[in-house]
Amino acid sequence: MRLYLRSADRRPDPAPLPTNDRATVLAGIAGWALLWAVALLSHSWLADTGRGWWLWTPPAGIALGLLGLRYLRRHDRVRPRRPEPDGRDGPGDLTR
Repeated sequence: MRLYLRSADRRPDPAPLPTNDRATVLAGIAGWALLWAVALLSHSWLADTGRGWWLWTPPAGIALGLLGLRYLRRHDRVRPRRPEPDGRDGPGDLTR
């Protein structure tokens, strides 16, 4: 068994899988919003058990998700999409 492969002996890297990053971030934001609703409903229990700070964790997750959406929008605007050989617009295009 060899622990190191020379560059000439390596197989080429596989092509990146197409993903829909915007849908993933939106699902995460929806999850945090749901958790925030649950935390608001159980606020008195959380405060009684010393876990009142849990009420502020979901808003932080939502804020980070919104920053992630802003980053994705800027990333898509700056990086031009190359057409794929099979006719799709790029790695993030799952519409076809």
